[in-house]
Amino acid sequence: MEEMAGALGTIGSLALRFGQAIFSVASLLFMCLNTEFYSYTAFCFLVTIMGLVVPWSLTLALVDVLSVYFKPPIRPPGILSIVVVGDWVLSFLSLAASCSAASVTGFLLASGDSFCIESLCIRYRVAAAMAFMSWLILLSSTLINIWFLSSV
Repeated sequence: MEEMAGALGTIGSLALRFGQAIFSVASLLFMCLNTEFYSYTAFCFLVTIMGLVVPWSLTLALVDVLSVYFKPPIRPPGILSIVVVGDWVLSFLSLAASCSAASVTGFLLASGDSFCIESLCIRYRVAAAMAFMSWLILLSSTLINIWFLSSV
């Protein structure tokens, strides 16, 4: 069978997983460093979901490293199905988290709330943008693996 770029166990998948992890960690750093994000549920939701995406992406990156550098990829349909479902669920959750955090930040800026001063709201917006970038990469990985799963 021909190798599909980005499928589980390839260099492309490794790059996608590292991209997911990098953007998720960046979102977490912008949300958590010197801020009091826990006052709003949307920000807590973003931190929780990005906290789930990081270990998921790094675990699958480790699988990709082992598969690429040490032995040929083993992709049974059952394991590939679990990866696809996990990617799909985290994809929806990270989209919801990034959109809710961005909308709450926009609302706080428009309302002039004293909690969200200009520099703090900029950090929240950047965190939401990083989460959205993580979602884009996660979605592309999901779609590639669904396509690969259908061809197995």
